[in-house]
Amino acid sequence: MTTLRIQAKSVPLAIHVPAMVQTSEAEFYEFCQANQNLRIERTATGDVIIVPPTSSETGNRNSKICQQLSNWADRDGTGEVFDSSTGFTLPNGAIRSPDASWIRRDRWDGLTAPEQASFAPICPDFVIELRSASDALPDLQAKMQEYIGNGASLGWLIDRIHQTVHIYRPHQMPQVLNHPDMISADPDLPGFTLPLAKIW
Repeated sequence: MTTLRIQAKSVPLAIHVPAMVQTSEAEFYEFCQANQNLRIERTATGDVIIVPPTSSETGNRNSKICQQLSNWADRDGTGEVFDSSTGFTLPNGAIRSPDASWIRRDRWDGLTAPEQASFAPICPDFVIELRSASDALPDLQAKMQEYIGNGASLGWLIDRIHQTVHIYRPHQMPQVLNHPDMISADPDLPGFTLPLAKIW
């Protein structure tokens, strides 16, 4: 049975929705389109997770991250940037929406137009998750490992609560930076750095 989890504060609420057990990717996409005011993800096991809209403060920080990543991508020209409203279908079947992400242009252009217009069947090369007060750190850490396990080459988990950044790469233990002023995405995204003064 598919579980629908509505995250309220830091305590997820599990709701069983038998009608969604056999939901296809197209039907799930239609469900998300009908509920565009919600952020909806699906795990590799088919559980549906609905997260309420983020706080204004966290949304402001997210926009600053996407803005800086987009500015770099426009200069660099080798890939495309996506914001937190974007859903991707990972190789393991999960549908996830990182707070910010980047995909190499050759990989993005390799998708068909219908694939790009839905929850694209691709794992971003670079993902960023920004922890808000309602996010449980172990859940975000598991999500970061999932991205790396499905093809991401670099992931940043930015924990504003403790002012730490967890850096994820394939076949490596996560590196934790305490109170960094800036982080660099070299060599994966050459020249992209993120100052953190306005993110904390």
